[in-house]
Amino acid sequence: MPRTAVYTQSDFLARFIEADLPLTIGQDTVGAISKVTKPLPPEMVSDYLLPIEEGQVNDEYTEFVACYRLAAEAYEAIIYWRADLLQYHYVLATLDTKSGKLIDRRVIAGTTYLDGELTQSSAAINEEMTIYVVSGQGAAGDYDYEASGSTATRFQVAEGGKIMEM
Repeated sequence: MPRTAVYTQSDFLARFIEADLPLTIGQDTVGAISKVTKPLPPEMVSDYLLPIEEGQVNDEYTEFVACYRLAAEAYEAIIYWRADLLQYHYVLATLDTKSGKLIDRRVIAGTTYLDGELTQSSAAINEEMTIYVVSGQGAAGDYDYEASGSTATRFQVAEGGKIMEM
């Protein structure tokens, strides 16, 4: 028998800190946010985040933290932290204001360890909803920064909530 939703979409969105832009998201952001927000109840994760992450959560150990809610008229924009084995990501998701259905989703920052290589990314979001992502790569345990291993990407959130690479 399916269970009825315990929390409304408004309850879910209220768990996210309303962010003022510009905003920078980096390695330590989740630590600061976790000190001022309540953990998401499992029912909220199940009802609202797992549909966004459809097919991408492979185990019961994946964790989520509600981070930011960005002001937008035509859609809801949220940023949450997702932790998996050997990686964590900050995900920007845009949702239809009326139905709550996913418009778009994009990883904008985080850390990934794969085959001995560590990739770290940070994001800056300005008032026009342009997202600048800078990523650096290197061998795990190698603390010598090499600019040649860095990349920069730019995204724009369109008026309808679609996240487009520029």
